[in-house]
Amino acid sequence: MASQEIHDELHVDQYTLGLVGPDQEWAGTVADGGTISTYTPPACWGPMITPGFRGGHEVTRPIRVENAEVGDAIALHIRDIEVTSVATSTGSMREREEAFGSDPFVDHRCPECGTEWPDSVVEGTGEDAIRCAECGANASAFGFEFGYTVAFDEDRTVGITVDEAGAHDLAERAEEAMDIPENSRQHPILLYEPSEIPGTLGRLRPFIGNVGTTPPIELPDSHNAGDFGQFLIGAEHDWGLDDESDLDARTDGHMDVPEVRAGATLICPVKIDGGGVYVGDLHANQGDGELSLHTTDVSGRTEIDVEVIKDAGIDGPILLPNEEDLPFISRPYTDEELAAGRELADEYETDLTEGMGPIQVIGSGATINDATENAFDRAGTLLDMSEGEVRSRCTFTGGVQIGRLPGVVQLDMLAPLDRLEERGLDGIVREQYGLD
Repeated sequence: MASQEIHDELHVDQYTLGLVGPDQEWAGTVADGGTISTYTPPACWGPMITPGFRGGHEVTRPIRVENAEVGDAIALHIRDIEVTSVATSTGSMREREEAFGSDPFVDHRCPECGTEWPDSVVEGTGEDAIRCAECGANASAFGFEFGYTVAFDEDRTVGITVDEAGAHDLAERAEEAMDIPENSRQHPILLYEPSEIPGTLGRLRPFIGNVGTTPPIELPDSHNAGDFGQFLIGAEHDWGLDDESDLDARTDGHMDVPEVRAGATLICPVKIDGGGVYVGDLHANQGDGELSLHTTDVSGRTEIDVEVIKDAGIDGPILLPNEEDLPFISRPYTDEELAAGRELADEYETDLTEGMGPIQVIGSGATINDATENAFDRAGTLLDMSEGEVRSRCTFTGGVQIGRLPGVVQLDMLAPLDRLEERGLDGIVREQYGLD
């Protein structure tokens, strides 16, 4: 590998056309301990309606991290997320079967002239605005089954759904209102001007929906997860996989877990040398489960510090959320709780395990149950525990939360720090939660 200039701070505003993998053009190299800043366009809906995309998102080119080698992990300390869009549209989707082959997110084709991944132009507003540049047909693979348009306040603390007139006004200035970056290649979803449930107020709290490291095989970026990845099994397009085992190469960057926000730390597996960190799919808000499969996609800026953890040997992401985002049962023990625990341990003549730290093991699969089994397997390997011990600890000091239906979960646990020390992860957990 040729020598690369190593940056203490690296700004990235170049994106892929819906793919992640080792052959994507690198954005540059950041120092171990350095900072990545990104400026990203909206993900889901914009790329979904733009037929030139090979995946359902528009994420950054991969970033090489100094010293990161296969078998290591990279900790992403998320310092800041700033939403720059002033509005967006979202809702539940309707597929236009004539505009794709086996997967509406991936193998797009013009329904009239048959051009694959056609260039497209915008004519007017509404759901027929995205036109094939070759023949003029409506070339978008998606419409809304039920859709709404949200305008944000200046501080991005709340959003309100607007009526037909408000949605049309935003559609006519869609690129400006969504702040589509110069290097982006998507059409803004505000063009569709949906206007259902007007006058509904929602709280905003931005997070990153697709962030992590590059898989060792090329995948559509929206399918780098165990649930969306199911669409690739048996698919006839260029990214089709033979069977479920091929999905083991995924890195689960597409999580849609709302706790992946400023203040959190995400620990990601390194499956190619350099790691290949990528960022995208910022959301203004989302309830657990992302029940309509889509939420408030926005443009925005992130600032992330990176740290290489040698020989961690993890298979999927581990999330260390903000302490306030942890379930009550999984929060670090207070001094008062530890004092009470010591008294109880003395009474029953047992040794109190005081060194415990919160972790969330991300699991993904075809269903929520499959995702939970995947998280059990990952937690068992990480901590050298049987599935019975993992289940027991997660029942007594943790639980499972739904990141996205149909199949992404966060498996909560207060984990013994001595087990995490064997993986080189105890220090980062101690730092995240101020543990001794």
